[in-house]
Amino acid sequence: MTESASASHGGSILVINGGSSTLKFALFRIGTAPVRELTGSIDRIGSPEATLRWAPEGAETIGPQSVDAPNHAACLELLLTCIADRLRHCPVVAIGHRVVHGGRHYREPHMVAPVVMEELQRLSAYDPEHLPAEIELIKGFAQRYPHLPQVACFDTAFHRDMPRVARLFSIPRRYEKLGLQRYGFHGLSYAFLMRELERVGAPHEVSGRVIMAHLGNGASMAAVKNGRAVDTTMGFTPTSGLPMSRRSGDLDPGLVSYLARTEGMTVDRFHRMVNAESGLLGVSETSSDMRDLLKEERNDARAAEAVALFCYHAKKAIGSLAAALGGLDTLVFSAGIGEHSPIVRARICEGLEFLGIAIDSTRNEADEAVISSEGSRVTVRVIHTDEESEIARSVLEMISAES
Repeated sequence: MTESASASHGGSILVINGGSSTLKFALFRIGTAPVRELTGSIDRIGSPEATLRWAPEGAETIGPQSVDAPNHAACLELLLTCIADRLRHCPVVAIGHRVVHGGRHYREPHMVAPVVMEELQRLSAYDPEHLPAEIELIKGFAQRYPHLPQVACFDTAFHRDMPRVARLFSIPRRYEKLGLQRYGFHGLSYAFLMRELERVGAPHEVSGRVIMAHLGNGASMAAVKNGRAVDTTMGFTPTSGLPMSRRSGDLDPGLVSYLARTEGMTVDRFHRMVNAESGLLGVSETSSDMRDLLKEERNDARAAEAVALFCYHAKKAIGSLAAALGGLDTLVFSAGIGEHSPIVRARICEGLEFLGIAIDSTRNEADEAVISSEGSRVTVRVIHTDEESEIARSVLEMISAES
C-alpha cells in the first residue's frame, strides 16, 4: 500500500463493498481501463463462523477459511494480507467504496472528506443495515493510510434524474423536507449494465425504453428511457420493492401498528423481521437461496410458493415499469438469479407476450446473451453485472482528473 502515487504512473485501485455482515473486495490494476487482478469476500462478520475466500483473477478460489472477524475494522488486516504480494509490485493509489445511500446531495462519486463523512453519519439513520459498516471501513482505511485518496460511489446516484412524481411519497409534505422520498438503489449495477448495453446492443437499444432486472440476494428493477432513469422498484431503503432473499419488499404500512398492538412488536424487532427474516426465507421457512427452493419446490409447497411469489412480483413490476416508460424495447436480466436461473427468467416472462416479450426456450436454457425469440418485439438480454468494475472506473476517472 502507498500513501501517495499518481494514476498516470500505474498502481492499483482497491474496491470495497461492505454490507452489514459481509465485505467484498477487489483489486484492479490501472491501465487504459481498470483490469481486475483479485476478488475476495469476508462473510458472517461478527459471528464465530466468519469466513474468508479470495481468488486471483483466473485462478481457483482459496477458502473458505475460518477467520476472526468480530467487526469490520478487523477485516482490514485480513484483506490486506490477501493482496500483500501484489501490492509489492503494484501499490494501491486509491480506494473506492460502494456507499449504499447518498441522500439528496450526492448525485455522483465524491472524494471522501470531513464534510462527506458528516453527511454519511447523518444519513446512517436512513439505512442502518449498510451505512454504519461502510462508514467504519472508510474510517479504518483513513486511519491506516491518511494520505491515500478514498472515493465514495453512491448506489442512489443513478436514479437522481427520476421525475419528481416518481420520487414523492404520498405522506404529509413536511416530511419531504426531512429527506423522505424514493431514492432507488443498485445504481452502480445499473450504471454498469447501461454501459454494457451500449457496448453489446444495437444502437437504438441504449436510447430506447429499457427495464433492467437486478435479481440477486437483493432484487430490484429500474426503468430507463433515452438513457435517463424514469422509475425503480426500491424506494427510501433497500428493503422496499420486490421480495428478496431475506427482505420483505413492499408491505402494507398498517402491518407496523397491527403487529405493535397485537404482538407488542418493537421498531427494532420489526426492522429485523423485514430485513433478515422475510422474503424467500420467510415464506419458505427453509432457505433464502433460490437454488435450494427450486430443488425442493416439487416436494415442499412452501418452497414452491416462495418461488411463485418472487416470480409474480417480478412479472408485475415489469408491467408497471413498462407503463411508466410507455412501452418496452429491451429487458435485461442480471445478478445471481437473473444471470443463472433460466427457469426463473422463463416464469417471469410467461404471460408478458402482450408487452411483446417472447422467450426462446433453447437460448434461455443455454444462458445465451440474447434469449428472446426471433419474432419478439422486445429484445431480452442476460448481462453479467460488475459493480466493482463500475466503482474502479469511477475512481480512475476521479484520480486521473486530479493528477
